[in-house]
Amino acid sequence: MRVSFLGGLGEIGRNAATIEIAGRVLLVDCGLLFPNEEMPGVDLVLPDFQSVCERSGDLEGCVLTHGHEDHTGALSYLLEMLDRPDPLPVWGSAFTLGIARNRIEEAGLLSRVTFVPVGDGERWQAGPFDIETIPVTHSVPHGHALAFHTPQGLILHTGDFKIDQSPVDGRRTDLARIGQLAKDPGIRLLLSDSTNADEPGFTDTETSVGPVLKRLFVQARGQRVIVACFASHVHRIQQVVDAALEEGRVVATLGRSMAKNVSLARSLGLLRIPDGSIVDIETIESRDPGQVCVLSTGSQGEPMSALVRMAAGESKWLEVGAGDVVVLSSHAIPGNEWAVSTLIDDLYRRGAEVVYTEREAVHVSGHARRGELAQMLALASPEWCVPIHGEYRHLVNHAHLAASMGIAKDHVLICEDGDVLALTGSGIDLVGSVPAGHTFVDGVVGDIGHGVLRDRRLLAEEGVVVVMVGIDTQEGTVVVGPEIVTRGWVGAEDAADLLDEARDRASAAVEEALVAGVRDPEAFRRPVRQAVGRLVAERTRRRPMIVPVILEA
Repeated sequence: MRVSFLGGLGEIGRNAATIEIAGRVLLVDCGLLFPNEEMPGVDLVLPDFQSVCERSGDLEGCVLTHGHEDHTGALSYLLEMLDRPDPLPVWGSAFTLGIARNRIEEAGLLSRVTFVPVGDGERWQAGPFDIETIPVTHSVPHGHALAFHTPQGLILHTGDFKIDQSPVDGRRTDLARIGQLAKDPGIRLLLSDSTNADEPGFTDTETSVGPVLKRLFVQARGQRVIVACFASHVHRIQQVVDAALEEGRVVATLGRSMAKNVSLARSLGLLRIPDGSIVDIETIESRDPGQVCVLSTGSQGEPMSALVRMAAGESKWLEVGAGDVVVLSSHAIPGNEWAVSTLIDDLYRRGAEVVYTEREAVHVSGHARRGELAQMLALASPEWCVPIHGEYRHLVNHAHLAASMGIAKDHVLICEDGDVLALTGSGIDLVGSVPAGHTFVDGVVGDIGHGVLRDRRLLAEEGVVVVMVGIDTQEGTVVVGPEIVTRGWVGAEDAADLLDEARDRASAAVEEALVAGVRDPEAFRRPVRQAVGRLVAERTRRRPMIVPVILEA
């Protein structure tokens, strides 16, 4: 049997892996990655599904550990790529499947999937796969660790987890069951969350945020309070609601994902809000500010999100200003720091009071720190360990921790995206790789690649110079141009002389090529690019993209 990693190792996002038994394949999670500043114009980043699509007939289905987008968000794209006659079975908790369903429904692909809800402690068969769900606490309700009972021993996949002894909903990580599995049959391979592996100690309980929120609501009496957090963080939303209702406020949601997730959580009994206490966002402006709490998306500074629109003064529903208190009840995801900082500044500029993690303890992580990871390692006592879900430094720190906990160093494997593990009677070995590069989404899947991204970065950093020349190939003469158009290269005050000289250089290069007998329009591109490129380098020490456009008369 084999385990292949399609994403999530060396990055925060794109979590996806496959397990193969007896020629059948099971996908574990199917997540996306949000783009960073090095990916201009990119909407989303997906795993490379080539190895899955090539074996779509062998694909048993997909099992989801929890509902976060970095574990479920790529499912709709995979469903569109798969060529199979039957719907793809997808297993997960009811809340996890509800979140996954939203994106799939928006894509119009519900007919291509069959949702199969599984409860805590449930054990079921999917072809040759014998799977058991184990409750874990995280920053989204009803997350699961997964125990795979296989011919090569038990594989425990922790999913994203922390060990919260006093969770908001009372549902704790089932350490007792993990301990039982460690004794019988024993855990052959542990795949464990590494996100906070470089953080000492233990992650604070989620319930520690509640008293802080209550104090902030008391201090904000008479002021409108807007709280931004992840729309999937139902436990945080519950604590915000409790604090708001205690102060006699009504609650409104702002942002499509917030409205959908609140509705889903209420329908499943995971979120308690009395019917009379939740109101339509359209009524907010007409209410006394001191009686209002708005739950909003946009805590990560996402472009076009509800809170970012408010900060820019472009919200359709409310105008943020003096007298408003805005609470960012989240921490910036790695790569989002600049966007969150800009958001905070923009809110301050509008006169709002902003509360964020550097000021108040309004957020705790959903991931285990080193103390909890050590507890998991000690309890599971695995024969082999592979750190997953984290940037490379997190994987390395987790590996060092595992070795310090008594696992043989050669049984702790630091893997990367694309690695394939083979489990045999004699051990576990790296045996090859599968495609695991980034698949970029810019409007449609696969619309751009690394070359296009490189060009976009060059354009953003250095600008572009377009050289247009019209040539009569029959007569061997220039009939139009050269004309020079430039963007982002030099300022207007410097442009005239440089553009004149660039025009002269391009003209000389074309004339020289014509004298040499060149008539193919494509053959003029290289000498024009070289001639103008030398001038650009000599005069400005810059490297704009140079685009010759040769027109045939």
